[in-house]
Amino acid sequence: MDYITLLRQYRIGPFTIFDTALAYAGILILSPLLTKLFFLVRIKIPLTSWLWLTMPLSVIFHIIFRQDTPLIRILFNSDEFYIAAVVLLFMTYMGLRGIRRVQRVTTDQV
Repeated sequence: MDYITLLRQYRIGPFTIFDTALAYAGILILSPLLTKLFFLVRIKIPLTSWLWLTMPLSVIFHIIFRQDTPLIRILFNSDEFYIAAVVLLFMTYMGLRGIRRVQRVTTDQV
């Protein structure tokens, strides 16, 4: 029995619950490492921003790698484009809102 197919059969509309949950679980696991990497270039990205940016980033990566998903189909081939675009823009705004530049601490400031 193919367990992935079994898990992917549960849906909300055209979207699989398993894939969405896996994307958010992956970002929860990777966000501490990604936050440290961005902190090296003096950008602080909190966990909440990573969670808000999960869907917009996944759309970008699916477009780059030409993966066909229900959300990509809605964005490019449907009358529901405006609803999906507004939701993704809102998620992007909420994610970018929490990002801050970190100033370098010099010996004069200590």
